[in-house]
Amino acid sequence: PRTITAEVFHPGCAGGTCPTTVSHRQTNEDGGATRECKGIGCKLPLRMRQKPKPCVGDGCGSHGGDEGRGNSSPVHVTDRAAQFLDELPDFGSERGAWIQLTCDMKPNNEVPSEDALVLQLQLSKSQEKLVEALRGQQDEVKELQRLLTEQQGTLVNQQREILDQQRRMYEQMEQQDRDECLEISDLCGDQQKCLNTPGFRCQGMTERDANSGMCGHGYFYNSDMDECQACNECDGEPVASPCTFTTDTICSGPAAGDSALSLSWAGDVSLSGTKGHVLAHAFPSVQLHVQGRGDAGLVSVEDGRLVLRQHGLVWLDENLSVRHGCRSFIQLCLRMNNTDGSEGRDLSGVRVEQQEGRSLQSASISGVAEVAPGHFISLFLRSASHHCNQTGEGLQLYDPSAAPLSVLWLSHDTGAVAMTAQAMVSAHYHTNYRPVFRTTSTSDPYVVGLTHDGRGIRFAESGTVRFVFQQALYSMGQACVTEGFQLLAYLSRNGTGMELCRTFKPGVHYRDTSISLSGAAKVGPGDTLGFEILSPAQCNVRFFGDETGISTLSLVWVPAAISSSLSASVAHTGLPSGAVRNKPLFFRQTSAQVSQMSLLGKGSTEQRRDFVFRESGTASVALDLKLIHSCNLVKVTLLKRSDPEGSGGGREAEGARPISLAQQVGGQMPEGSQWASVSLRASFQVHNGTAVFFTLDCVRGRVNQISHHTGSGVSILWVAA
Repeated sequence: PRTITAEVFHPGCAGGTCPTTVSHRQTNEDGGATRECKGIGCKLPLRMRQKPKPCVGDGCGSHGGDEGRGNSSPVHVTDRAAQFLDELPDFGSERGAWIQLTCDMKPNNEVPSEDALVLQLQLSKSQEKLVEALRGQQDEVKELQRLLTEQQGTLVNQQREILDQQRRMYEQMEQQDRDECLEISDLCGDQQKCLNTPGFRCQGMTERDANSGMCGHGYFYNSDMDECQACNECDGEPVASPCTFTTDTICSGPAAGDSALSLSWAGDVSLSGTKGHVLAHAFPSVQLHVQGRGDAGLVSVEDGRLVLRQHGLVWLDENLSVRHGCRSFIQLCLRMNNTDGSEGRDLSGVRVEQQEGRSLQSASISGVAEVAPGHFISLFLRSASHHCNQTGEGLQLYDPSAAPLSVLWLSHDTGAVAMTAQAMVSAHYHTNYRPVFRTTSTSDPYVVGLTHDGRGIRFAESGTVRFVFQQALYSMGQACVTEGFQLLAYLSRNGTGMELCRTFKPGVHYRDTSISLSGAAKVGPGDTLGFEILSPAQCNVRFFGDETGISTLSLVWVPAAISSSLSASVAHTGLPSGAVRNKPLFFRQTSAQVSQMSLLGKGSTEQRRDFVFRESGTASVALDLKLIHSCNLVKVTLLKRSDPEGSGGGREAEGARPISLAQQVGGQMPEGSQWASVSLRASFQVHNGTAVFFTLDCVRGRVNQISHHTGSGVSILWVAA
């Protein structure tokens, strides 16, 4: 041990010749006395050399002073190294201090190598790709969950339909299933041979027995079920083929629309089921109750709503006369819902402005939709303000003499196309304005669609169109009231524009209102239909639009082979004036002659008054009048002469009175306005020889003038039956 210790402290010696300790003299930095140093301490710089300390360990017991250290007992290398390191403060003053080689150190601010940067970028990109892949998987999972939910909903609906069918079948079985074996004696010749079924069955019965009349009266032999069943009853419909021994009854009255191309329906509209009912309180929304007048095979009325019974396209017209005491406008809405009542949408909407004195105001609303059995249509009046009871009477409808609601139905076999488009909202005030549309729905975008700029409707094939455009607006300026607004429609063909029709609307100041125009025209491939609203120069107008249909274009296109149109303006001679009492209106035809209908000309007592139809079908009529009057009420009525089918000439039977088809009633002229307006729209069935005409009636006042230049005219769409 002593030799090993010497070799450690004196690496220059070898073997037993090495002294146990070698003493060196250490000179103080101040040149004073010297002290002995030994071991690695002599190799350290002077600043790191320490003063002698008392001896530590087992070998210090028999020695004293600095000179006796040469004979100290050996110690283990680890103990001496630990003792030595404990004496150096630069290396730490605690036991277990460590020495770190500078070659193992890595500076914190060392820049990674290029390979390391590339690796880091690759790792980042891989991480991003992994995140994107996870997101893509999440999206796929969500889509799968959505599809699964839809499939589950479809399965639930199918199960409900199956259960409904089973329920109806059981109900029918309960209603038909009478025990004939007990009720009818000697039914099968022997009571033991009779077996009760939904009908009854005779054991051992052959087809020859059935042909001999074994089933009895009111029963026929069903060879598929091998039993006797009760004959069908046509419930008042004509019988095409009666019940025989082996065949059931066949009824000749197919469901409405199975073979017809077009049909019409008319009905009444009232508040809360009572005509003229008055709401004494404010209302946010109230449903108008529809009451049926026509055939229930096309539509029916349930809970005041119109329920469709056939597939096809429907065009609806409503003529409304209303008084309201609301502090703002009220809105008439035409809404359609699916069979389960969900996914409802507003087909159309018009606003009736506030007026002082609660004058009676007229409004006409029209709309088009593609329908299926079970779809239902509702009429609503909505209020923009809850303050509608200023005078104790919130709302009141006028009861006309004819049905205010009419429906034109077109079969899909006609090839007709229905389209609706919404006018874009205008953020600025305008005077003259051309609306820009976006398509809401179309049953055939190839035939009918929008132009590239959205300002027109283009047609790809020849046909006849019925259209209506309704625009809600807000205006400021007294010139708006005095001069009013005009809405015109024009048809562009081969780069040339032609005005089709226009309507007039009295203006308002700091109020909301709507302007509406309906017309019919013949179109060809490449033709476009556009609209423009004209306002006074000193009138600022802002145009609105939303999902409630207040700024909507509704259009139906019918192929030219089964349709035609006619247009006429009010004649400048023979117009009624003064105290007018049910005076007829006279017209002059402005469109080309067609074979299906015409305005009677010279040589007839009803010249320039009667519109006569030469072929059976369905007609849709729209009339606009621009006039000056002082009447409390002004009435426009559409009447049909009650001549039999095929009589021709439009002459009614002697003593027979014309039948009212539709009526519109307006109130007093708006204060400050130069002109007033009234419009009437309706659809009805026609035959060969059917004649219709219009009358004007002024209640308590006089008619001063009817404009025959612009704003007064009629348009008719005819579709084959």
